[in-house]
Amino acid sequence: MFPIAALLFIGAIMWGYQEHQEKNAILIKAENQYQRAFHDLTNHMGRLQDELSQTLAVSSVSQGAQRKGLVKVWRLTGDAQKEVNQLPLAMLPFNKTGDFLSRISDFSYRTSVRDLTKQPLSESEIKTMKSLYAKAVDINKDLGKIQDSVLNDHLRWTDVEVAMAGKDEPHNNTIIDGFKAVDKKIGSYPENDWGPSMMSAKRVRSVKMLSGSDTTPDDVKRKAEQFLSVTKGVGPVQGVQVTENGQKTDLPSYTASVQGAGGETIQLDYTRKGGELLWYMDPRPVQTRKLDFAAARTQASQFLQRHGYKDMTPVSYDEYDHVAVFTFVGLRDNVRIYPDKVTVRVALDNGEAVGLQATDHVFAPKTLPNMTPKISKDEAQKALHSDFRVDSYNLAVIENEENKDVLCHEFTGTVNGGKYRIYINADTGVEETVESIPETVRALLK
Repeated sequence: MFPIAALLFIGAIMWGYQEHQEKNAILIKAENQYQRAFHDLTNHMGRLQDELSQTLAVSSVSQGAQRKGLVKVWRLTGDAQKEVNQLPLAMLPFNKTGDFLSRISDFSYRTSVRDLTKQPLSESEIKTMKSLYAKAVDINKDLGKIQDSVLNDHLRWTDVEVAMAGKDEPHNNTIIDGFKAVDKKIGSYPENDWGPSMMSAKRVRSVKMLSGSDTTPDDVKRKAEQFLSVTKGVGPVQGVQVTENGQKTDLPSYTASVQGAGGETIQLDYTRKGGELLWYMDPRPVQTRKLDFAAARTQASQFLQRHGYKDMTPVSYDEYDHVAVFTFVGLRDNVRIYPDKVTVRVALDNGEAVGLQATDHVFAPKTLPNMTPKISKDEAQKALHSDFRVDSYNLAVIENEENKDVLCHEFTGTVNGGKYRIYINADTGVEETVESIPETVRALLK
């Protein structure tokens, strides 16, 4: 029996050693991923600060440089959001930081896609950018302290996971304390004036708002291949790679990427639950313009139809670098639903859609306010300025300053040489908001 017992003992030791080695390999891999995500986060936040500084430094007449800077800010903020989602911070109160990054991303995106030569940055937008730069400097100082501690004290992110998992233990960890301090500081900042176009960014977006079952990377790969095949008008697309983001956050997602014909990286983001497309971006350069406004609008509408975005109408238009940018909103019973919107980028060389921002559509409200106005159009019109000449009229649902969806009478017209959209609450007759319409949008209104 002794030889048999010895063999069993040796086998148990070898099995235990192998299990220990495999566990260590998994921990090392996880730690390396966390370390990479954190150091990428600090790098991108540092570059974000630099880009804000450089954008503010250029002359107000250098709209091309301003737009390029804002595009870089948008991309860097998106990268920072993904890296935050890859860190084991799901159980920390880190939502204020996520909201802050989301608003910077939306602000820079919406500002960069318009024609800055015709609608330059306003004084309030410059003020907002200066405020963002000051906050970025402050945040980077704190992130620098955390990074110094991680490097000097050889701190491990896997210890953060263990500390967060210990329900009965106090979270006494340098990294945890540092990130809590960052989130608390961001929460103490005074609110920026983001402007009316940013109201939808205040909506809380989480997986609870989505329907359907969880998708797998293979599901997302098939969805991305099909989307690209329809968009490009080609056969099966090969080489799509899928990575998972924010597994323990309120909104886990997948990023599908593939190399374009010119070597650029085409990216698509999908929600994990339901597999909903959040955005698509093909950054290929567009060197010439062959399509006019009408043809580009037709291409944008047909692109949405092909991908199942039905009952949507264009309300905004801009153009830069031979790319047309259209914003469409939902249309239900001839009522415009502004919280339900998508943005489509159309290349003017061949009419191909090279971008789609559909986050607001994915998280559009499932229930709407009463669609029957209590106040008639004629009664609402009495609230307008006496010199306001009405050119067109619609019923519309908008999100007001209290983040509530309200039914409004939408009047489009001119006063004092400018063109505006004025929204009058269909229940109270009170003016909800006024939107100035730039020259580029007016083509849609003809």
